[in-house]
Amino acid sequence: MPACAALVRLPSVTVPLGLLVPWHKQHYFDPAAPRANFRSRAFTFWGDTALFPLVHAFLGACVAGRDPDYRYLFDLLGTELAANAVRHSRSGEPGGRYTLRVDRCAEGMTFTCRDGGLPETRALDARARAHLSPDPAGLEADAERGRGLALVDALSTRWGDNGLATHRHVWFHLAYDLSESKWRGA
Repeated sequence: MPACAALVRLPSVTVPLGLLVPWHKQHYFDPAAPRANFRSRAFTFWGDTALFPLVHAFLGACVAGRDPDYRYLFDLLGTELAANAVRHSRSGEPGGRYTLRVDRCAEGMTFTCRDGGLPETRALDARARAHLSPDPAGLEADAERGRGLALVDALSTRWGDNGLATHRHVWFHLAYDLSESKWRGA
């Protein structure tokens, strides 16, 4: 038997959400659910872009009741960080996962994406921190890559990461009044 057998891609099927989401967290994905005050919500997703409708539902339920601009920006920035986790970390490898967390406070919401780390990084050295930075040309019309963090930098109130390539936590805070966001000036 070969050491690295190729994975067979299975056909797409429709499955009930109840098979993917435990019953006690189904309200996390329903913006019409009775508004339960929450301080924090977190859910772990499989690292496959096919599940992004579920990511959109999670984010939409978290910001239900907010104005349309806020809901749009929160979803845009949150799915961008989720896409980065799938595209640039072990989270996107077979069996990979990433966790999305939303914390709510009086001023706004903080979104955190915890991914599986860089594929080539194996050992943990907390002293070797390398923080992410946006591509300065990421928002130019002809940019082919680097848009994600540039969008997060421009449109969030503030953002950052833990600097650890072995298990990256990238976060942004979006104030309810969209202060310090370039969205109002766009």
